[in-house]
Formats: sequence, C-alpha cells, structure tokens
Amino acid sequence: MAKADYTQLSKEVIEAVGGKENIVNVTNCMTRLRFVLKDDSIPDKGKVSGIKGVKGVMNQGGQYQVIIGTHVSEVVKIVKREAGISDDGPNKEDYRIEKQGSLWNRFFKVISGCIMPMIGPMIAGGIIKGILIILVTAGVLTKTDGIYQVLYAAADAVLYFMPIVVGFTCGKIFDCNQYVTATIGAAFVYPDLVAAVTGEGGITFLGLPVTATTYSNTLFPVILSAFVASKLEKLAKKFIPQMIQLMLVPAFVLAITVPLSWLAIGPVMNIVSNGLSTVVFAVFGFSPLLGGLLLGAFWQMVVLLGLHAAFIPILINNIVTQGCDPVNAILGLTVWALAGVALGYALRMKDPEKRSVGFGSMASALCGVTEPVIYSIALPNFKLFISAWLGGGIAGAIAGLLGIKLYAMGGDGLFRIPGMINPEGLDVSFYGFIGCALVAFAVAAVLAFIFANEEKKA
Repeated sequence: MAKADYTQLSKEVIEAVGGKENIVNVTNCMTRLRFVLKDDSIPDKGKVSGIKGVKGVMNQGGQYQVIIGTHVSEVVKIVKREAGISDDGPNKEDYRIEKQGSLWNRFFKVISGCIMPMIGPMIAGGIIKGILIILVTAGVLTKTDGIYQVLYAAADAVLYFMPIVVGFTCGKIFDCNQYVTATIGAAFVYPDLVAAVTGEGGITFLGLPVTATTYSNTLFPVILSAFVASKLEKLAKKFIPQMIQLMLVPAFVLAITVPLSWLAIGPVMNIVSNGLSTVVFAVFGFSPLLGGLLLGAFWQMVVLLGLHAAFIPILINNIVTQGCDPVNAILGLTVWALAGVALGYALRMKDPEKRSVGFGSMASALCGVTEPVIYSIALPNFKLFISAWLGGGIAGAIAGLLGIKLYAMGGDGLFRIPGMINPEGLDVSFYGFIGCALVAFAVAAVLAFIFANEEKKA
C-alpha cells in the first residue's frame, strides 16, 4: 500500500493557524499537533476544524492543539518542513513564550516537558517487565537466567538512570548546557559515591554530613538541581571571559551544583516527593471507594481540560518510590470505558461509515489512544461521554474497594495489563483489574447503545 501524502493537509493547517510566520514551534503527541504560536488569537477554530483530516481543535496549556489521529507522527514531519522548523538545539523563543503564563501553569509545563520525552521508554520498559514476570511465573524463565537479566536491564535502565535522562532533558527546558545537567544527574547515581554515602559511617563534605540515600528512580531532585545549574551558568557567563568559558563555566556549575544537590536539594526534594506520594495514598486509605469512583468517572474530563499535567509527576513518583500505585491502576479503567462507548455506538449505528468510525475508535482505545473516541463519538453527543463516566466510575469504585495496584509503567488499554502483575506473583491487582476493565467496558457499551440512537451527526 502506497504511503499517504499529507502535504496538502499540512499546508492547510499551517495557513489556518496563521502561516509559518505565526508558528514558533510544533511537536506532536499520540494524536495531536501541538503548536506554540506567537499569537494564538489569529487561528479561526471553525476554519481549522473544517479542514479535511482534522478531527478537532483545542487551545490550552500555552499550546494550540490540532487533533489529527494516530498518523500525526507523519504529518508533523511535513508541517515542520513546510514551516521551516528545525529540531536542532533548545527553542529559546519557545521557552520565552511559555514564561508568559501563570506561575502555576509554567511550573507544570516545565515538569511535563522534562517527563514527557521519557514516557515512551518507560512504557516499553513496563511492558517488557510484565512479559518477564509472566514468563517467570509460568516457569519458563528464572531471575538468574541470562535472558531475564539482559531484558530486565533493558526495561529497568530508564528508571534506574532516570536522573541522567531527566537531567539531559532539563538542560533544554531551562536553556542551558544539556551535557552539564546530564552530568549532574549522573552524579546522583555515581556508583562509588552512592556506596560511600550509604556505607557504614557515611561521609561528610566540608564537615557537613551527606544524607545516606540513593537517587536512582528519582525525578524531582535532578529537576531542581538542573534549574539551579541553569541560573549558575548564566551567572558564570557574566564574569568568566568568553575565551575560557568552554572549560570554566561547566567547572563552576558542577563544583557548586553537585555538592549542593547532595547536601540540600536532594534531601529536601525527597521529603517533598514522599509527601506527595503519602497524600495520594492517604486519600485512598481514607475512602478507596470514593477515590476510585471520582477518578474512574472524571479522569478523562480532567485530561480533556488539560488539568492532568499536575498529576503526572505524582503518579510516576509513586511507582519509582513505592513500587506500586493504586491511582494509576484506576485511571487505566477510563480507557476501557471509552472503548465500550465506541462499541455501543458502532453496534447502534446503521450507517456503514459511522459503524466504521465506532469500531476503529474502539480498536484505537484498546491500544491506549482515546482521542478518536472522545472527539469523533463522545463529545458530539455528550450523553455518550456520560456513559463513559458511569462505566469508569462504577469500575473505579470496585477497583478502589479491591485495592488493586499498578506495579510497572505500561501503556493503556490491553497494554496496561502486564503492569498490573505483582512481582511476587499474580494476585487481586491482576485479576481484579481485568474484571473491573470488563465492567467499565460493558457498562459503558450498554449505556452508549441506549443513548446513541439520539445522535444526529457523528
């Protein structure tokens, strides 16, 4: 089959958002083109939405988002080419524009910018871990087998060395030397130093005790350290002559930031991270049923409103510090509810094109991509969105009562299941999640089948 040509679509989108002169930067997620525009009042929402191949438009979080579909990765290449946008180096102008938002939005945009590039490898690692656990449980492999150890390293490396990966990304976000911030992250997991601080008696620095802890699998300490490093770098460039900045600026930044990270930033941020994790677990400890009901019902609305970015660091932090997360386990059920809505819609519609949209959206949702269901089916008839809320809420309440937990980052839909496997063996988290997923799917499908008869337009 010939590869689709998205040139015309790309040109029309560029023109509709104000031309290439109005585009600062463009990236993509699973289904959306994410534009940073000089003036986001220029695009006409109706005009953009009316372009053949565009499924919807959103303007939130400092980004003008054009929903394309799962082929967006091909479209964004052409958009960048037509708009003359390069992938090389940090986008200083992009970051300057982001600073125009509120402090709250800027904070979570920075956090999201640091985390999002890692999501793919983290999900891949979760899937591999899940498969390995299945093979060990089935007796096909043991944890001492070479196959297990090599593949486990591939799966766990991104988490273990998270400070390095996040440090490198932070360098771009904070507009400073990415290799210096990656080196700061490496210092957090430097084997000899880790062994020294955690060994008997520990060590001191200029008479100050270094906290006996480890920073592998951590997120917040390196983000704050990279931010401090960016300020120190700018300061150093003001008084160090340009001809020797190449050597002395990194030396100045590392000599101050690394000790400061181990003595103050790391310990403080660990306290904050653990506090956030404790709060989330405390909510579920108080009322798992209520927590599951609310999150299961309304999580997709939170995502739709662009409010989910604040949750991402906490959810990841629970996994890397606690080894499990009850919240993310419940959030995964909302995807199954939307898949059920798509099925109910497809079965109700008589029009072949609408049925095709329904079944295609269901398949997409079961693979973890829910935008086609939301924008093509649920939002045009809000009763169908309510169907998803009810299916997800009922399933979430049951999951909360059962106490199911997510043990490894994974995808959504079917790909969430491996992450529900307890390293100690199959338990209620695995079987309970499958049962709750089927409840969410079935309830939403039945309700959508009932309500879809009133839909006038797909």
